[in-house]
Amino acid sequence: MIVSGKGVGKNVLEVKKSGWNKWIARACCFTVFASSLILIQPQQAEAAEPINLTLEAKAAILIEPTTGQVLYEMNADQQMPPASMSKMMTEYLVMEEIKSGKRSWDDIVNPSQYAVDVIGSGQLIGPNEKYSIRDLYSAMAIYSANDATVALAETIGGTEENFVKMMNDAAKKMGFNEKSFFINATGLPRVDLGKYAPPGITEEDTMITARDAAILAQNIVLKHPEVLEISKIPSKKFRETDKAPMINWNWMLEGNKDVPSFKSYAYQGMDGLKTGHTSQAGYNFTGTAMRNGMRLISVVMNTPSESKRFRETQKLLDAGFNNFEMKSVVAAKSEVEKLKTVEVKKGVRTEVPVVTANAVDFVVRKGETPEITIEAAPLAEMKNAPIKTGDVLGTVKVKYNDIERTVDLVASQDMEKGSWFRLMMRGIKNFFGGIFSGIASGLKNLF
Repeated sequence: MIVSGKGVGKNVLEVKKSGWNKWIARACCFTVFASSLILIQPQQAEAAEPINLTLEAKAAILIEPTTGQVLYEMNADQQMPPASMSKMMTEYLVMEEIKSGKRSWDDIVNPSQYAVDVIGSGQLIGPNEKYSIRDLYSAMAIYSANDATVALAETIGGTEENFVKMMNDAAKKMGFNEKSFFINATGLPRVDLGKYAPPGITEEDTMITARDAAILAQNIVLKHPEVLEISKIPSKKFRETDKAPMINWNWMLEGNKDVPSFKSYAYQGMDGLKTGHTSQAGYNFTGTAMRNGMRLISVVMNTPSESKRFRETQKLLDAGFNNFEMKSVVAAKSEVEKLKTVEVKKGVRTEVPVVTANAVDFVVRKGETPEITIEAAPLAEMKNAPIKTGDVLGTVKVKYNDIERTVDLVASQDMEKGSWFRLMMRGIKNFFGGIFSGIASGLKNLF
């Protein structure tokens, strides 16, 4: 997910055509392909100093989600208990159900007795009461409510045990560490669950890595950014009749800047994502903030105190925002040198101009002009006209250091199919061009 593989692109060798002599040249060169590697080597500006942090945490990582670039890591692949950061996977899977149309925010849930009884944060729902998925989701995302989380897991999976299978399947698809696993929807350890501890082949508690947590947060912010509209809420009543609101465990929310007890922690641009704590896990936090058009995701695991998880997160995010910036290296809808056109069959013309479908951005050190390589290639099989604007006709691979991004090359204008007469005359040209090319080659060899 974070670093893609390498590839070698090929490009059509362009030959300009006009007049009979150039028909011959075209017949010779029409199907000749040559590798094109565009190496951009601008002057290297003075780069910012490398990040050098001392964190009071057992593991940490900082990434930019759209590129997947890792800006800092420490013990990022060490297995550790995430505590309530596990709920990020529950948040993700509920959103997948809603986005697919299988569930609605307004669906009503009647929680089981187990959901009502589960210990830890929450203690919000009562027996024989009914709640909407929206209400339960808010309780989970804002207040880290275990009871609401279990009720959602049972609603989506039928049982929490079935839901845990969904969690582990999703983790595998996302590319979690092969040794990582979930045992429940909440992140509670077995010792706290007592008789509710889930059956299984392992007696261990949930274990993931800091990198896994970052990948999970990455999937949330990219696929379901609306989650941040909930996770950024500083406080909210679970029921309108409640005397006191649920207080968000994330002290760093920008919305806390005027809250006396939290304003020293409030961080500009912070809108998520999930805290976690047990005696075994220590104090964990997956945070995310957006500044100047760049979003960063940070993870700290096993910090020594509740306040430290936020202070260490601030160090991470400050290092990211102070030292790095997002830079566009290829603009959207732009031509790529040496592959400005792609050949097509049966069109009114033989080539159609192409441009990049999307921009390519990378995170670079402030003050750095990145050295980029670009490889362009048409599709393996030439397309037939008619061609519509936006049709994919090739790809461009852009590489910066060890990070590679691929974007489509698309037609920048329509092309109609050629008339039968035009195509017939073109065929005749190509036929005779081939003959004359053969004659010319033979004469050249004779003399």
